[in-house]
Amino acid sequence: MSTISTIYDVSRLSGVSTATVSRAFSNPDQVRESTRRKVYEAAEMLHYSPNAIARAMALQRTDKIAYLICKKGATILDEFYAGICDGIMRTANRSDFQLLVSTEEDWPLTVSTAQSKQIEGVILGGNAQPSLVSELQDQHVAVVLVNNRIAGFDLPCVVADEASGVRQAVELLIGRGHRRIAMLAGRVTPYVIGERYRAFLECMKEHGLQVGPADVKMCDANVDGATEAATELLSRPDRPTAVFCANDVVAAGTFKAARRLGLHLPEDLAVVGFDDSSVCSMLEPELTSVNINTRRMGELCVERLTALLEGEKQVPRLTVVPTELIIRRSV
Repeated sequence: MSTISTIYDVSRLSGVSTATVSRAFSNPDQVRESTRRKVYEAAEMLHYSPNAIARAMALQRTDKIAYLICKKGATILDEFYAGICDGIMRTANRSDFQLLVSTEEDWPLTVSTAQSKQIEGVILGGNAQPSLVSELQDQHVAVVLVNNRIAGFDLPCVVADEASGVRQAVELLIGRGHRRIAMLAGRVTPYVIGERYRAFLECMKEHGLQVGPADVKMCDANVDGATEAATELLSRPDRPTAVFCANDVVAAGTFKAARRLGLHLPEDLAVVGFDDSSVCSMLEPELTSVNINTRRMGELCVERLTALLEGEKQVPRLTVVPTELIIRRSV
């Protein structure tokens, strides 16, 4: 009576890992040709024929991954994180992954959560708390962070080039003759706002421009909070002639405050946002903003998560996606 060959038999005969054997059949374009040849030759010799059920049983893998949006009050329709989700979904659909999309608030924070859902890897978007990361790691779930970095965790992180985006925005304002430039910093992910704040200060300093305590204001990252903060900022006798806003929603609040104070854009005040969201085309004049390729961020997240699940040792811990300033009529 002949025995049925398993993926482990193919692995031993071909001299590669079981993860590579699985990938050679499920995603052959992602495996070197010489390696594929070894796997296929071994499989032919052993009369091995893979299928989804056998692969899951042999590898003890379900190929289920999750994307959690970690932002207070967020939904899966949040524009920025929906862009990342688009990239995640497109890449997952080209593989064997089954994808669960949720918000952190809707994800029951119990020790058995990932185990009961049979989730093998999670992409955490935004302000994920260390406690959540620890819980997932305790469950042996692979974790990738997007739009965030957390001190004390050795995790792959996919982020935008915040510093370059800020520099492009501020140097545009300086090039247009502005010297009194303020920053309106919405309370978003601490990592993101910290990167943008530091880059703003560094760029201003490099150009010999001072930034006083009153030139940077924190506000809630919504139109009402930004309108209130911008009104205070723009009511000063020495008001700024330009405002760099931490995101486009904050910029919308700045527009609102400027209108109420009788200021004309961009003649009396120039405004630059960040994220290049749909808000930009809704404002008049249209908002200059820093574009982030969120779809690419999502694609890279799945690539990094796949590498972790396949046991690769050299998975990049930091992946930075370029940003681009989109110039419109608000400056």
